[in-house]
Amino acid sequence: MTEGAHDDSLQPNNLARWRGATALVTGASSGIGRAIAWALAVRGVRVVATARRSERLDNLVSRVRAEHPDADIHAYTCDLLAAGAIDQMFSDLSRRFGGMDILINNAGHGRGAALIDGEVDDWRNMLDLNVLALSHCTQRAVAGLVARGVPGHIVHIASMASHRVPRGGGMYAATKHAVRALTEGLRQELRARDLPIRVTAISPGFVETEFAEVATGSTKKARETYARYPCLKSEDVAGAVCYALGVPQHMQVHDILIRPTAQPD
Repeated sequence: MTEGAHDDSLQPNNLARWRGATALVTGASSGIGRAIAWALAVRGVRVVATARRSERLDNLVSRVRAEHPDADIHAYTCDLLAAGAIDQMFSDLSRRFGGMDILINNAGHGRGAALIDGEVDDWRNMLDLNVLALSHCTQRAVAGLVARGVPGHIVHIASMASHRVPRGGGMYAATKHAVRALTEGLRQELRARDLPIRVTAISPGFVETEFAEVATGSTKKARETYARYPCLKSEDVAGAVCYALGVPQHMQVHDILIRPTAQPD
């Protein structure tokens, strides 16, 4: 399979209804976000890939267009933690593309910051990105969809840590438990207002990305983590996103839990 590819037989429906729609994918410069942006773009969705690292975004866009000349994919450099950055991004993209139909809240990270002796700045950074930035993006996306009067879909990339607490990862797990609560809270708010917007959480276990290296601060420890058994690939998570987006409008996939077959917990 080429980068970003997955098995279409897993989908009860395809993404034809989203052809020409616009999807914003946060944290798209690497790993899961990159795979999601690729998978959507090659299936006819207009994709705006955003992250802090502009050179990586440019590489993604050029590679997708080289392999799929008809793909409609664009880069937008944004630091979601910078003051005013999210409001500016949504305003810019609304002027340029008319608004977002799909929001993939993928941006997030973990730090090895224990509760007893972890760095407060690490806690704050995880909470700011994993919870507050996700919520801010969601609010702006919903407001845009309501103003336009169109259906939409919001996907949160959560974690198996939203269903359990890995040893030493209490604060990270707390942020992902928050994402799980926010998914259900958003669903309730959308239903109370009878809005045609669906929400999905995707909760993967170990995925072989840059995550472990960032969390541990060690390339060696990251390699050891991913060498224990065959881990998920970013494309596996992208396939789950495509599945959730591809089901009929009357059906909402609320939470998908996926883990490596060999993962023990």
